[in-house]
Amino acid sequence: MTLLFCIITALYVMLIATFAIGFDKIKVFTTVKTPEKTRFSIIIAFRNEAEHLPNLLNSLTELHYPKDLFEIIFVDDDSDDGSAELIYNYLKNQPELQFVILQNERLSHSPKKDAITKAVGEANNAWIVTTDADCTVPNTWLRSLDSYIQTNACSVIAAPVSYSDQSSFLKRFQALDFLSLMGATIGGFGIKKPFMCNGANFIYKKDIFLKLKGFTGNESIASGDDIFLLEKALLDNPEQVHYLKSKTAIVSTHPQPNLKQLLEQRKRWAAKTSHYSSMFGKGVGLIVLTMNLALVLAIPFVITNVISTVIWTIIVFLKTSIDAILLYKTCRFYNSSFSIPFYLFSSMLYPVFTVIVAFSSVITNYQWKGRVFRK
Repeated sequence: MTLLFCIITALYVMLIATFAIGFDKIKVFTTVKTPEKTRFSIIIAFRNEAEHLPNLLNSLTELHYPKDLFEIIFVDDDSDDGSAELIYNYLKNQPELQFVILQNERLSHSPKKDAITKAVGEANNAWIVTTDADCTVPNTWLRSLDSYIQTNACSVIAAPVSYSDQSSFLKRFQALDFLSLMGATIGGFGIKKPFMCNGANFIYKKDIFLKLKGFTGNESIASGDDIFLLEKALLDNPEQVHYLKSKTAIVSTHPQPNLKQLLEQRKRWAAKTSHYSSMFGKGVGLIVLTMNLALVLAIPFVITNVISTVIWTIIVFLKTSIDAILLYKTCRFYNSSFSIPFYLFSSMLYPVFTVIVAFSSVITNYQWKGRVFRK
């Protein structure tokens, strides 16, 4: 048993160390001052987001980018809280801003994929940019994307996302968890093994979306509008898939307000893992889950002397240390503070949280935007 735990730990440490090395291989991009020329279609699918939309709309109106070079396509997925009216009333006084509000057409098990597909069909510009209705974007957002596109040969770009609110323990815990995902995402790109991205800041050419036939093949999976498209793009032309590691392109989103909604969100994220086509992505998920499960199971083994206290202490030390290295690098990029006491306390809770989410995603359905979805 001790040997098994040591093997699991060794695999995990090597994996996270590889991500930490890959993280540094992706250099921070600095915007080059050139005339703006890229035309963007920003796509935002929404359902009952009246609470968050004002912040998003305000940030969109403050974008430092020529208004004639981008349009905003909103897709209403059966909202009943006045979200569509809120958007219209807010933007009707912005005559220079090009926008349209469409009604979603449900064609599959995934309402968000349906919404994006409809919006892409209506898009007038060459580049598609997706974000979410509960996000805010920096005023340098499109300028950074344009600069990167002009200076790099690419057709698909994953870009950074962060949590904007860390006003409670639960929100700080989510932020730390989310930063670990962002660190692994960037690290994966750095070692040329991309396996994750985030639809809150995802950019691709419209003709690539059409060439890859959009979400055809995974319509039965409610989530994954970002990752499954990324996987298709990687199979088609991996050299054209990039990560934009730019501080001026970071999109902010909101953490979940309570534990129940956090669990539902993470179950939704976990449910799509088994559908990955990337063996590397599946392997990462398996190693991470096994490591956290081992830490949970190790407690009764230590109590019953199946595993010595010394071995368990070494395992915990190795995992905590290698995680801290990657998290510290990620926090530094995001200009987020790294509190060692909070990190150490969270690291004790995280294995239990991960195991609960993983097994719940297998045996139960999940709720999303007031709807129940099967895994």
